[in-house]
Amino acid sequence: MNTRPGSPPLGERPGPPGRSGGLPPPAERGATVIPDRVVARIAAQAARTAQSRRAAIPPDRSGPAAPSASAAIRTGSVRLHLSMDLPYPTDIPYVCKRIQRDVAEQVAQLTGLEVGEVTLTVRRLVTAAGTNRGRVR
Repeated sequence: MNTRPGSPPLGERPGPPGRSGGLPPPAERGATVIPDRVVARIAAQAARTAQSRRAAIPPDRSGPAAPSASAAIRTGSVRLHLSMDLPYPTDIPYVCKRIQRDVAEQVAQLTGLEVGEVTLTVRRLVTAAGTNRGRVR
């Protein structure tokens, strides 16, 4: 550890110049406000990640549109609404619950907000490319 002669030890050094040591407590300094649209963008990205991990959407030209999201923040809690495509066939209730949980955890972790509700609307079911769509005999 290198210190200049005559300087106090590292733990005893004063703070940055011009900064008073008597700052008010953090709760009295103000609050960080995250707009609804920012939380919605975070939720949409989390939904994209969860969709690819949980639903295994087939990649084709008529593939799924990106998930969309909206958010409503009220007193430290957020309600999310997601809208996305899912593959067919799949266990829709199971996949939806997993995606909802993944998105809620990710949004809470990144924003510090409590996620009160996540609703999910399935826009359409996407079938695999090249699936034989003829009649079964």
